[in-house]
Amino acid sequence: MYNKIDIRNVPEEKLDEIDLDTVDLELPPPELEPHRQYYYIAKCRTYVRQMAQELGRVPFLCTQTFGCQMNARDSEKLEGILEKVGYQKTEHEEEADFVIYNTCTVRENANQRVYGRLGYLGSMKKKKKHMMIALCGCMMQEPQVVEKLKKSYRFVDLIFGTHNIFKFAELLCTAMESDRMVIDIWKDTTEIVENLPVDRKYSFKSGVNIMFGCNNFCSYCIVPYVRGRERSRNPEDILHEVKKLVADGVVEIMLLGQNVNSYGKNLEQPVTFAQLLEQLEQMEGLRRIRFMTSHPKDLSDELIAVMANSKKICGHLHLPLQSGSSRILKIMNRRYTKESYLELVERIRAAVPDISLTTDIIVGFPGETEEDFQETLDVVRKVRYDSAFTFIYSRRTGTPAAAMENQVPEEIVKDRFDRLLKEVQEISKEMSGRFEGTVQEVLVEEVNTQDPSLVTGRMGNNLLVHFPGDASMIGSFCRVHLDTCKGFYYMGTPV
Repeated sequence: MYNKIDIRNVPEEKLDEIDLDTVDLELPPPELEPHRQYYYIAKCRTYVRQMAQELGRVPFLCTQTFGCQMNARDSEKLEGILEKVGYQKTEHEEEADFVIYNTCTVRENANQRVYGRLGYLGSMKKKKKHMMIALCGCMMQEPQVVEKLKKSYRFVDLIFGTHNIFKFAELLCTAMESDRMVIDIWKDTTEIVENLPVDRKYSFKSGVNIMFGCNNFCSYCIVPYVRGRERSRNPEDILHEVKKLVADGVVEIMLLGQNVNSYGKNLEQPVTFAQLLEQLEQMEGLRRIRFMTSHPKDLSDELIAVMANSKKICGHLHLPLQSGSSRILKIMNRRYTKESYLELVERIRAAVPDISLTTDIIVGFPGETEEDFQETLDVVRKVRYDSAFTFIYSRRTGTPAAAMENQVPEEIVKDRFDRLLKEVQEISKEMSGRFEGTVQEVLVEEVNTQDPSLVTGRMGNNLLVHFPGDASMIGSFCRVHLDTCKGFYYMGTPV
Protein backbone atom coordinates (compact mmCIF):
# COMPACT_ATOMS: atom_id res chain seq x y z
CA MET A 1 0.00 0.00 0.00
CA TYR A 2 1.36 3.44 -0.97
CA ASN A 3 1.69 6.34 1.43
CA LYS A 4 -0.54 8.90 -0.27
CA ILE A 5 0.90 12.37 -0.88
CA ASP A 6 -0.69 15.79 -1.11
CA ILE A 7 0.53 16.97 -4.51
CA ARG A 8 0.24 20.60 -3.41
CA ASN A 9 3.27 20.05 -1.16
CA VAL A 10 5.54 18.84 -3.98
CA PRO A 11 8.03 21.47 -5.27
CA GLU A 12 7.18 22.43 -8.84
CA GLU A 13 10.54 21.29 -10.25
CA LYS A 14 10.02 17.82 -8.68
CA LEU A 15 6.51 17.18 -10.08
CA ASP A 16 7.83 15.28 -13.09
CA GLU A 17 9.71 12.86 -10.81
CA ILE A 18 6.95 11.74 -8.43
CA ASP A 19 5.15 8.40 -8.56
CA LEU A 20 1.69 9.51 -9.72
CA ASP A 21 0.10 6.43 -8.18
CA THR A 22 0.88 7.92 -4.76
CA VAL A 23 -1.13 11.13 -5.35
CA ASP A 24 -4.02 11.39 -2.89
CA LEU A 25 -7.08 11.77 -5.11
CA GLU A 26 -9.40 11.97 -2.09
CA LEU A 27 -8.17 15.52 -1.62
CA PRO A 28 -9.69 18.29 -3.74
CA PRO A 29 -7.68 19.30 -6.85
CA PRO A 30 -5.10 22.05 -6.27
CA GLU A 31 -5.94 25.56 -7.39
CA LEU A 32 -2.43 26.39 -8.62
CA GLU A 33 -0.74 25.26 -11.83
CA PRO A 34 1.01 23.03 -12.76
CA HIS A 35 0.12 21.03 -9.61
CA ARG A 36 -3.52 21.00 -10.66
CA GLN A 37 -2.70 19.31 -13.99
CA TYR A 38 -0.50 16.66 -12.33
CA TYR A 39 -3.42 15.87 -10.01
CA TYR A 40 -5.63 15.29 -13.07
CA ILE A 41 -2.93 13.23 -14.79
CA ALA A 42 -2.93 10.97 -11.71
CA LYS A 43 -6.73 10.77 -11.83
CA CYS A 44 -6.79 9.94 -15.55
CA ARG A 45 -4.31 7.13 -14.86
CA THR A 46 -6.91 5.33 -12.79
CA TYR A 47 -9.37 5.43 -15.70
CA VAL A 48 -6.78 4.29 -18.25
CA ARG A 49 -5.63 1.44 -15.96
CA GLN A 50 -9.24 0.26 -15.76
CA MET A 51 -9.54 0.50 -19.57
CA ALA A 52 -6.32 -1.52 -19.99
CA GLN A 53 -7.76 -4.30 -17.80
CA GLU A 54 -10.92 -4.44 -19.92
CA LEU A 55 -8.91 -4.41 -23.16
CA GLY A 56 -6.35 -6.90 -21.89
CA ARG A 57 -3.52 -4.66 -23.17
CA VAL A 58 -2.02 -1.19 -22.95
CA PRO A 59 -4.22 1.33 -24.81
CA PHE A 60 -2.67 3.18 -27.74
CA LEU A 61 -2.63 6.86 -28.66
CA CYS A 62 -2.09 8.45 -32.06
CA THR A 63 -1.40 12.15 -32.60
CA GLN A 64 -1.81 13.78 -35.99
CA THR A 65 -0.20 17.21 -36.24
CA PHE A 66 -1.13 19.70 -38.94
CA GLY A 67 0.69 22.97 -39.54
CA CYS A 68 3.73 24.69 -38.14
CA GLN A 69 6.54 23.84 -35.74
CA MET A 70 4.62 25.57 -32.94
CA ASN A 71 1.95 22.91 -33.43
CA ALA A 72 4.56 20.15 -33.52
CA ARG A 73 5.91 21.35 -30.17
CA ASP A 74 2.37 21.51 -28.75
CA SER A 75 1.84 17.90 -29.85
CA GLU A 76 4.95 16.83 -27.93
CA LYS A 77 3.35 18.34 -24.82
CA LEU A 78 0.06 16.53 -25.45
CA GLU A 79 1.87 13.22 -25.97
CA GLY A 80 3.90 13.78 -22.81
CA ILE A 81 0.67 14.03 -20.81
CA LEU A 82 -1.00 11.07 -22.56
CA GLU A 83 2.01 8.84 -21.90
CA LYS A 84 2.02 9.86 -18.22
CA VAL A 85 -1.67 8.94 -18.16
CA GLY A 86 -0.82 5.44 -19.41
CA TYR A 87 -1.26 5.44 -23.18
CA GLN A 88 1.40 4.07 -25.53
CA LYS A 89 2.21 5.73 -28.86
CA THR A 90 1.39 4.27 -32.26
CA GLU A 91 1.81 5.79 -35.72
CA HIS A 92 -1.34 4.04 -36.98
CA GLU A 93 -4.76 5.56 -36.37
CA GLU A 94 -6.53 2.22 -36.85
CA GLU A 95 -4.63 0.80 -33.83
CA ALA A 96 -5.36 3.77 -31.58
CA ASP A 97 -7.75 3.97 -28.65
CA PHE A 98 -7.16 7.71 -28.36
CA VAL A 99 -6.74 9.90 -31.46
CA ILE A 100 -5.97 13.58 -31.22
CA TYR A 101 -5.81 15.98 -34.16
CA ASN A 102 -3.77 19.11 -33.51
CA THR A 103 -5.13 21.32 -36.26
CA CYS A 104 -3.93 24.20 -38.43
CA THR A 105 -6.16 26.80 -40.01
CA VAL A 106 -3.77 28.98 -42.03
CA ARG A 107 -5.46 27.74 -45.20
CA GLU A 108 -9.10 26.78 -45.49
CA ASN A 109 -8.31 23.53 -47.32
CA ALA A 110 -6.56 22.40 -44.10
CA ASN A 111 -10.00 22.47 -42.43
CA GLN A 112 -11.48 20.29 -45.19
CA ARG A 113 -8.74 17.69 -44.68
CA VAL A 114 -9.64 17.44 -41.00
CA TYR A 115 -13.36 17.02 -41.71
CA GLY A 116 -12.58 14.30 -44.25
CA ARG A 117 -10.47 12.34 -41.79
CA LEU A 118 -13.00 12.78 -39.01
CA GLY A 119 -15.56 10.82 -41.04
CA TYR A 120 -13.16 7.87 -41.11
CA LEU A 121 -12.55 8.14 -37.35
CA GLY A 122 -16.29 8.19 -36.69
CA SER A 123 -16.80 4.84 -38.43
CA MET A 124 -13.80 3.45 -36.53
CA LYS A 125 -15.18 4.59 -33.20
CA LYS A 126 -18.43 2.68 -33.73
CA LYS A 127 -16.41 -0.56 -33.62
CA LYS A 128 -14.32 0.43 -30.57
CA LYS A 129 -16.11 0.80 -27.26
CA HIS A 130 -13.25 2.59 -25.50
CA MET A 131 -12.09 4.87 -28.30
CA MET A 132 -11.81 8.63 -27.66
CA ILE A 133 -11.30 11.43 -30.19
CA ALA A 134 -9.94 14.89 -29.34
CA LEU A 135 -9.48 17.98 -31.50
CA CYS A 136 -7.33 20.98 -30.62
CA GLY A 137 -5.19 23.68 -32.22
CA CYS A 138 -5.84 26.77 -34.33
CA MET A 139 -8.85 25.47 -36.26
CA MET A 140 -10.76 25.06 -32.99
CA GLN A 141 -10.47 28.81 -32.28
CA GLU A 142 -12.96 29.50 -35.09
CA PRO A 143 -16.55 29.63 -33.76
CA GLN A 144 -18.07 28.36 -37.04
CA VAL A 145 -15.82 25.27 -36.89
CA VAL A 146 -16.97 24.40 -33.37
CA GLU A 147 -20.61 24.87 -34.41
CA LYS A 148 -20.12 22.50 -37.34
CA LEU A 149 -18.48 19.91 -35.08
CA LYS A 150 -21.32 20.14 -32.54
CA LYS A 151 -23.86 19.64 -35.30
CA SER A 152 -22.24 17.05 -37.58
CA TYR A 153 -19.52 15.28 -35.58
CA ARG A 154 -21.16 14.48 -32.25
CA PHE A 155 -18.87 11.48 -31.74
CA VAL A 156 -15.89 13.77 -30.94
CA ASP A 157 -15.20 13.61 -27.19
CA LEU A 158 -13.04 16.67 -26.54
CA ILE A 159 -12.49 20.03 -28.26
CA PHE A 160 -10.11 22.72 -27.00
CA GLY A 161 -8.06 25.52 -28.53
CA THR A 162 -4.60 27.07 -28.50
CA HIS A 163 -4.83 29.13 -25.31
CA ASN A 164 -5.67 26.42 -22.79
CA ILE A 165 -3.50 23.55 -24.00
CA PHE A 166 -1.94 23.45 -20.53
CA LYS A 167 -5.35 22.31 -19.20
CA PHE A 168 -5.31 19.16 -21.33
CA ALA A 169 -5.12 16.69 -18.42
CA GLU A 170 -8.04 18.36 -16.65
CA LEU A 171 -10.13 18.44 -19.83
CA LEU A 172 -9.25 14.82 -20.58
CA CYS A 173 -10.43 13.84 -17.11
CA THR A 174 -13.74 15.67 -17.66
CA ALA A 175 -14.18 13.89 -21.02
CA MET A 176 -13.44 10.49 -19.45
CA GLU A 177 -16.08 11.12 -16.77
CA SER A 178 -18.67 12.42 -19.23
CA ASP A 179 -20.85 10.92 -21.93
CA ARG A 180 -21.12 14.23 -23.78
CA MET A 181 -18.84 16.29 -26.02
CA VAL A 182 -16.56 18.46 -23.84
CA ILE A 183 -15.76 21.86 -25.36
CA ASP A 184 -13.44 24.42 -23.77
CA ILE A 185 -12.35 27.31 -26.04
CA TRP A 186 -10.75 30.49 -24.71
CA LYS A 187 -10.75 33.70 -26.74
CA ASP A 188 -7.36 34.78 -25.37
CA THR A 189 -5.07 34.37 -22.38
CA THR A 190 -2.08 35.90 -20.64
CA GLU A 191 -1.33 32.64 -18.84
CA ILE A 192 1.80 30.55 -19.44
CA VAL A 193 2.14 27.35 -17.41
CA GLU A 194 5.61 25.86 -17.01
CA ASN A 195 6.92 22.39 -16.10
CA LEU A 196 4.31 20.15 -17.73
CA PRO A 197 5.34 16.78 -19.24
CA VAL A 198 6.77 16.69 -22.77
CA ASP A 199 7.56 13.71 -24.99
CA ARG A 200 10.24 14.81 -27.44
CA LYS A 201 10.33 13.38 -30.95
CA TYR A 202 14.14 13.52 -31.02
CA SER A 203 16.58 12.82 -28.18
CA PHE A 204 19.26 15.17 -29.53
CA LYS A 205 17.30 18.23 -30.66
CA SER A 206 14.21 20.04 -29.46
CA GLY A 207 11.94 22.99 -30.11
CA VAL A 208 11.61 25.51 -27.29
CA ASN A 209 8.72 27.99 -27.21
CA ILE A 210 9.95 31.44 -26.22
CA MET A 211 6.68 33.26 -26.91
CA PHE A 212 3.11 32.70 -28.05
CA GLY A 213 0.73 34.70 -30.22
CA CYS A 214 1.24 37.50 -32.72
CA ASN A 215 0.55 41.26 -32.79
CA ASN A 216 1.23 41.91 -36.46
CA PHE A 217 -2.14 41.39 -38.18
CA CYS A 218 -0.84 40.91 -41.71
CA SER A 219 -3.96 41.35 -43.81
CA TYR A 220 -3.86 37.80 -45.29
CA CYS A 221 -3.16 35.95 -42.03
CA ILE A 222 -5.54 34.33 -39.54
CA VAL A 223 -2.84 33.55 -36.93
CA PRO A 224 -3.31 36.57 -34.60
CA TYR A 225 -7.03 35.75 -34.38
CA VAL A 226 -6.47 32.10 -33.40
CA ARG A 227 -3.17 32.32 -31.46
CA GLY A 228 -3.95 35.57 -29.63
CA ARG A 229 -1.71 38.47 -28.64
CA GLU A 230 2.02 38.15 -28.09
CA ARG A 231 3.10 36.89 -24.69
CA SER A 232 6.71 36.06 -23.91
CA ARG A 233 8.02 33.48 -21.49
CA ASN A 234 10.34 34.68 -18.75
CA PRO A 235 13.99 34.24 -19.78
CA GLU A 236 14.66 32.34 -16.53
CA ASP A 237 12.05 29.73 -17.49
CA ILE A 238 13.49 29.39 -21.01
CA LEU A 239 17.05 29.01 -19.69
CA HIS A 240 15.88 26.47 -17.11
CA GLU A 241 14.12 24.42 -19.80
CA VAL A 242 17.14 24.49 -22.13
CA LYS A 243 19.47 23.52 -19.28
CA LYS A 244 17.29 20.48 -18.55
CA LEU A 245 17.19 19.57 -22.25
CA VAL A 246 20.98 19.78 -22.54
CA ALA A 247 21.36 17.62 -19.42
CA ASP A 248 19.10 15.10 -21.17
CA GLY A 249 21.30 14.93 -24.29
CA VAL A 250 19.95 17.75 -26.46
CA VAL A 251 22.68 19.47 -28.51
CA GLU A 252 20.49 21.63 -30.80
CA ILE A 253 17.50 23.80 -29.96
CA MET A 254 15.03 25.63 -32.18
CA LEU A 255 13.59 28.73 -30.48
CA LEU A 256 9.96 29.10 -31.57
CA GLY A 257 7.62 32.07 -31.87
CA GLN A 258 5.38 33.63 -34.53
CA ASN A 259 7.80 36.59 -34.44
CA VAL A 260 10.87 35.84 -32.33
CA ASN A 261 12.33 39.30 -33.03
CA SER A 262 9.68 40.94 -30.86
CA TYR A 263 10.42 38.59 -27.94
CA GLY A 264 10.45 40.17 -24.49
CA LYS A 265 8.59 43.39 -25.22
CA ASN A 266 5.67 42.55 -22.93
CA LEU A 267 7.73 41.28 -19.97
CA GLU A 268 7.74 43.24 -16.72
CA GLN A 269 11.48 43.64 -17.18
CA PRO A 270 11.91 43.80 -20.97
CA VAL A 271 14.58 41.59 -22.52
CA THR A 272 15.48 41.64 -26.19
CA PHE A 273 15.73 38.52 -28.33
CA ALA A 274 19.43 39.30 -28.86
CA GLN A 275 20.00 39.37 -25.09
CA LEU A 276 18.25 36.02 -24.70
CA LEU A 277 20.50 34.54 -27.40
CA GLU A 278 23.59 35.88 -25.62
CA GLN A 279 22.55 34.08 -22.45
CA LEU A 280 21.92 30.82 -24.32
CA GLU A 281 25.31 31.16 -26.01
CA GLN A 282 26.96 30.73 -22.59
CA MET A 283 25.26 27.40 -21.89
CA GLU A 284 27.76 24.56 -21.71
CA GLY A 285 26.87 21.49 -23.75
CA LEU A 286 24.55 23.32 -26.13
CA ARG A 287 26.11 23.16 -29.59
CA ARG A 288 23.56 24.69 -31.97
CA ILE A 289 20.89 27.38 -31.70
CA ARG A 290 18.24 27.91 -34.40
CA PHE A 291 15.18 30.15 -34.36
CA MET A 292 12.09 30.97 -36.36
CA THR A 293 10.21 32.94 -37.47
CA SER A 294 11.84 36.36 -37.92
CA HIS A 295 9.82 39.37 -39.02
CA PRO A 296 11.95 41.76 -41.12
CA LYS A 297 10.46 44.86 -39.48
CA ASP A 298 11.76 43.81 -36.04
CA LEU A 299 15.16 42.34 -36.92
CA SER A 300 17.58 44.63 -35.08
CA ASP A 301 21.22 45.51 -35.65
CA GLU A 302 21.77 44.21 -32.10
CA LEU A 303 20.58 40.78 -33.23
CA ILE A 304 22.77 40.86 -36.36
CA ALA A 305 25.80 41.66 -34.16
CA VAL A 306 24.99 38.77 -31.81
CA MET A 307 24.66 36.39 -34.77
CA ALA A 308 27.98 37.60 -36.21
CA ASN A 309 29.83 36.98 -32.92
CA SER A 310 28.15 33.69 -32.04
CA LYS A 311 29.78 30.27 -32.25
CA LYS A 312 26.46 28.46 -31.73
CA ILE A 313 23.78 30.29 -33.73
CA CYS A 314 23.38 28.41 -36.99
CA GLY A 315 24.25 30.22 -40.22
CA HIS A 316 20.70 30.10 -41.46
CA LEU A 317 18.02 32.78 -41.28
CA HIS A 318 14.43 32.42 -42.43
CA LEU A 319 13.35 35.93 -43.41
CA PRO A 320 9.85 36.00 -44.97
CA LEU A 321 9.53 38.48 -47.85
CA GLN A 322 5.92 37.72 -48.93
CA SER A 323 6.15 40.28 -51.77
CA GLY A 324 8.85 42.40 -53.40
CA SER A 325 6.43 45.22 -54.16
CA SER A 326 6.35 48.04 -51.58
CA ARG A 327 2.80 48.82 -52.68
CA ILE A 328 1.62 45.26 -52.02
CA LEU A 329 3.62 45.06 -48.78
CA LYS A 330 1.70 48.10 -47.50
CA ILE A 331 -1.66 46.47 -48.32
CA MET A 332 -0.39 43.28 -46.63
CA ASN A 333 0.38 45.42 -43.53
CA ARG A 334 3.95 44.08 -43.43
CA ARG A 335 5.40 47.44 -42.31
CA TYR A 336 8.58 47.38 -44.36
CA THR A 337 9.38 48.27 -47.97
CA LYS A 338 11.27 46.50 -50.72
CA GLU A 339 14.16 48.93 -50.16
CA SER A 340 14.32 48.47 -46.38
CA TYR A 341 14.19 44.67 -46.82
CA LEU A 342 17.12 44.72 -49.27
CA GLU A 343 19.09 47.04 -46.97
CA LEU A 344 18.47 44.62 -44.09
CA VAL A 345 19.76 41.71 -46.19
CA GLU A 346 22.89 43.74 -47.02
CA ARG A 347 23.57 44.36 -43.31
CA ILE A 348 23.05 40.68 -42.49
CA ARG A 349 25.34 39.49 -45.29
CA ALA A 350 28.01 42.04 -44.37
CA ALA A 351 28.05 40.74 -40.78
CA VAL A 352 27.57 37.02 -41.56
CA PRO A 353 28.94 36.51 -45.10
CA ASP A 354 28.23 32.76 -45.38
CA ILE A 355 24.68 32.90 -44.05
CA SER A 356 21.98 30.90 -45.83
CA LEU A 357 18.83 32.94 -46.32
CA THR A 358 15.44 31.35 -46.89
CA THR A 359 12.06 33.01 -47.30
CA ASP A 360 8.29 32.81 -47.86
CA ILE A 361 6.68 34.42 -50.91
CA ILE A 362 2.98 34.80 -51.76
CA VAL A 363 1.95 35.07 -55.41
CA GLY A 364 -1.38 36.54 -56.51
CA PHE A 365 -2.24 38.70 -53.50
CA PRO A 366 -5.35 40.82 -54.28
CA GLY A 367 -4.47 43.67 -56.64
CA GLU A 368 -1.04 42.29 -57.56
CA THR A 369 -0.10 43.52 -61.04
CA GLU A 370 2.56 42.18 -63.38
CA GLU A 371 4.72 45.14 -62.32
CA ASP A 372 4.33 44.14 -58.64
CA PHE A 373 5.26 40.58 -59.53
CA GLN A 374 8.38 41.77 -61.38
CA GLU A 375 9.41 43.59 -58.18
CA THR A 376 9.22 40.24 -56.36
CA LEU A 377 11.38 38.58 -59.02
CA ASP A 378 13.85 41.46 -58.67
CA VAL A 379 14.23 40.81 -54.92
CA VAL A 380 14.67 37.08 -55.53
CA ARG A 381 17.47 37.80 -58.03
CA LYS A 382 19.17 40.33 -55.74
CA VAL A 383 18.97 38.35 -52.49
CA ARG A 384 19.62 34.93 -54.07
CA TYR A 385 17.85 32.77 -51.48
CA ASP A 386 19.14 29.32 -50.64
CA SER A 387 15.52 28.19 -50.80
CA ALA A 388 12.06 29.74 -50.79
CA PHE A 389 8.63 28.50 -49.80
CA THR A 390 6.36 29.82 -52.54
CA PHE A 391 2.60 30.00 -52.07
CA ILE A 392 -0.35 30.85 -54.25
CA TYR A 393 -2.46 33.38 -52.33
CA SER A 394 -5.24 31.54 -50.55
CA ARG A 395 -8.34 33.52 -49.60
CA ARG A 396 -8.74 33.08 -45.84
CA THR A 397 -12.20 33.84 -44.43
CA GLY A 398 -11.90 36.15 -41.43
CA THR A 399 -8.95 38.16 -42.73
CA PRO A 400 -9.11 41.65 -44.30
CA ALA A 401 -7.58 40.39 -47.57
CA ALA A 402 -10.43 37.92 -48.09
CA ALA A 403 -12.88 40.83 -48.46
CA MET A 404 -10.67 42.78 -50.88
CA GLU A 405 -11.86 43.29 -54.41
CA ASN A 406 -9.61 42.78 -57.46
CA GLN A 407 -8.70 39.20 -56.61
CA VAL A 408 -6.21 38.07 -59.28
CA PRO A 409 -7.58 35.56 -61.86
CA GLU A 410 -6.44 31.99 -61.28
CA GLU A 411 -4.72 31.51 -64.65
CA ILE A 412 -2.58 34.66 -64.12
CA VAL A 413 -1.62 33.55 -60.61
CA LYS A 414 -0.67 30.09 -61.86
CA ASP A 415 1.53 31.55 -64.61
CA ARG A 416 3.30 33.85 -62.12
CA PHE A 417 3.74 31.05 -59.62
CA ASP A 418 5.40 28.84 -62.26
CA ARG A 419 7.76 31.64 -63.32
CA LEU A 420 8.68 32.40 -59.70
CA LEU A 421 9.27 28.73 -58.91
CA LYS A 422 11.58 28.34 -61.92
CA GLU A 423 13.61 31.40 -60.85
CA VAL A 424 13.80 30.31 -57.21
CA GLN A 425 14.85 26.76 -58.04
CA GLU A 426 17.63 27.82 -60.43
CA ILE A 427 19.09 30.27 -57.90
CA SER A 428 18.66 27.80 -55.01
CA LYS A 429 20.57 25.14 -56.91
CA GLU A 430 23.47 27.53 -57.52
CA MET A 431 23.48 28.81 -53.92
CA SER A 432 23.29 25.33 -52.39
CA GLY A 433 26.19 24.16 -54.56
CA ARG A 434 28.62 26.75 -53.23
CA PHE A 435 29.77 24.40 -50.44
CA GLU A 436 30.70 21.53 -52.77
CA GLY A 437 34.20 20.24 -52.05
CA THR A 438 34.34 21.67 -48.51
CA VAL A 439 34.28 19.83 -45.19
CA GLN A 440 31.32 20.73 -42.95
CA GLU A 441 30.04 19.72 -39.52
CA VAL A 442 26.85 17.67 -39.81
CA LEU A 443 24.44 16.60 -37.06
CA VAL A 444 23.25 13.07 -37.87
CA GLU A 445 19.44 12.88 -37.60
CA GLU A 446 18.36 9.50 -38.94
CA VAL A 447 19.14 6.46 -41.03
CA ASN A 448 18.41 7.37 -44.64
CA THR A 449 14.88 6.32 -45.56
CA GLN A 450 15.85 5.32 -49.13
CA ASP A 451 19.19 3.59 -48.46
CA PRO A 452 19.87 2.01 -45.01
CA SER A 453 23.64 2.06 -45.66
CA LEU A 454 23.49 5.87 -45.44
CA VAL A 455 22.63 8.32 -42.67
CA THR A 456 21.04 11.73 -43.15
CA GLY A 457 22.22 14.80 -41.30
CA ARG A 458 21.88 18.55 -41.38
CA MET A 459 24.50 21.25 -41.68
CA GLY A 460 24.26 24.48 -39.70
CA ASN A 461 22.81 26.19 -42.77
CA ASN A 462 19.96 23.63 -42.71
CA LEU A 463 20.99 21.75 -45.88
CA LEU A 464 20.70 17.96 -45.78
CA VAL A 465 23.67 15.65 -46.31
CA HIS A 466 23.52 11.89 -47.00
CA PHE A 467 26.64 9.85 -46.30
CA PRO A 468 27.72 6.32 -45.23
CA GLY A 469 26.92 5.47 -41.61
CA ASP A 470 24.59 3.59 -39.25
CA ALA A 471 22.06 4.15 -36.48
CA SER A 472 24.75 4.39 -33.78
CA MET A 473 25.72 7.80 -35.22
CA ILE A 474 22.27 9.41 -34.70
CA GLY A 475 22.57 12.50 -32.51
CA SER A 476 26.31 12.91 -33.04
CA PHE A 477 28.28 15.49 -35.01
CA CYS A 478 30.40 14.32 -37.95
CA ARG A 479 32.81 16.16 -40.19
CA VAL A 480 31.76 15.36 -43.74
CA HIS A 481 33.36 16.11 -47.09
CA LEU A 482 30.63 17.39 -49.41
CA ASP A 483 31.32 15.40 -52.57
CA THR A 484 28.38 16.29 -54.81
CA CYS A 485 25.54 18.79 -54.61
CA LYS A 486 22.29 17.29 -55.87
CA GLY A 487 20.39 20.55 -55.90
CA PHE A 488 18.85 20.69 -52.45
CA TYR A 489 21.03 18.14 -50.67
CA TYR A 490 24.57 16.77 -50.72
CA MET A 491 26.15 13.35 -51.01
CA GLY A 492 29.19 13.24 -48.75
CA THR A 493 31.98 11.19 -47.19
CA PRO A 494 32.87 11.26 -43.48
CA VAL A 495 36.43 12.46 -42.80
